Amino acid sequence: MSARRERAMRAGRESAARLMDGGHPGHTPVPLPEGAAETWITFDQAVRDIHRFRYGTSYIGQDVVALCHPDGYVREGALRSPEPALELVAIRCTDWVPAVRKQARRVLHAVLDADPAGTVLRLTPLLLRLGRREHGAWALELLPAALRGDRLRAELRESADLPTRRFAARLSLESGDFGARELARLASAELDPPTARMWADAALAAMAADGPDDQAVDFLLGAHIPMVRATGVTALRRAGRAAEAGEHLTDRSGLVRACARWAVRQDGGDPYASYRELVTDPARVTPYAVSGFAECARREDGPLLRALLGHPGGPVRAAAVAGLRLLDADDEQLLRPLLDDPSPAVAREVCRSLRATAGPLPADWLTARVAPDRPTHTRRAAFHLLRDQGGTAALRAAVTLLDVRDPGLRLLAEDTVRTWN
Repeated sequence: MSARRERAMRAGRESAARLMDGGHPGHTPVPLPEGAAETWITFDQAVRDIHRFRYGTSYIGQDVVALCHPDGYVREGALRSPEPALELVAIRCTDWVPAVRKQARRVLHAVLDADPAGTVLRLTPLLLRLGRREHGAWALELLPAALRGDRLRAELRESADLPTRRFAARLSLESGDFGARELARLASAELDPPTARMWADAALAAMAADGPDDQAVDFLLGAHIPMVRATGVTALRRAGRAAEAGEHLTDRSGLVRACARWAVRQDGGDPYASYRELVTDPARVTPYAVSGFAECARREDGPLLRALLGHPGGPVRAAAVAGLRLLDADDEQLLRPLLDDPSPAVAREVCRSLRATAGPLPADWLTARVAPDRPTHTRRAAFHLLRDQGGTAALRAAVTLLDVRDPGLRLLAEDTVRTWN
């Protein structure tokens, strides 16, 4: 369960508890800006559970409680009140009692007729969740008809609620209103990977049908999501721009780099030679050039990566350590001195490599690197290695870290002390 959903559900339970304690007669909980759908669903169930637990307690005048009451007659009667809570009306539209469902749907239709745009924007996240229920198909049938205008769909495409965002994107794609350029622009700006994938796939399909569009390809290449950038790289060849693929060999994403290598080969180029040229030039080498080189290098290229362990840039040294691990060309004697590297990224990669390849390291050597006079990143890496080995040395190291300022390292130390056997 995501942390956001857990917070929303906790808010629903807390709102129900406050209401049922009688402190706020007639009070309706205000849902959180994020996760509001789960807040209301949890609130509805929590009120009903509390009511059953406190059987016989009177909650006269609290219409919100009546809308969640265990008795179907009470729920139906509450739906006839002047202004029932709209979210609870939506939940009652999927009620297991037919009479309650019928009355709730009548109320919701009236609200929709009076304010279709506001109602849809407010309730779509909730209705999408309710659509999974036994009687929830009605909710899913209601939304497409209510979202005929692109203005409403555009607003929902910006929703912080991801199911709503994806639903609005699907409806927009079904409308067929967008060309390749607009689809690519939407894919480029999207931060949700599944939604971005929908836009990017639609943009590629549009270009396959109508021909390449340079601006659409540029949008895809500039996207936030690596998968979208990768589609842009693969689209270069069809657009007659395969020569540009080499510019993406050093992308920060491994997926994009792999697509760029494919595109370069399709154009008759040699990505291995391009990478080798980059990593042997101190003025042009970058961490992602090193990563890309390691992804297509051979074990005999290990010396070239080892030479980069002395590069002045910490990220380049870290990429070289990771590359040696990828080639299975590292060893304990090479890596141990690098645990003291001033770069946290290097220490982190060295720790990963030692955990994967080295046998038990000298406990006193690791313990010395957990001492308070060492940098935090060195202490963290050494402690991970000690913790893997276990024993009293790991426990003693954990005790020395209980007051460390780094919260993640402190929690790891506390967990080690608590679970040590």
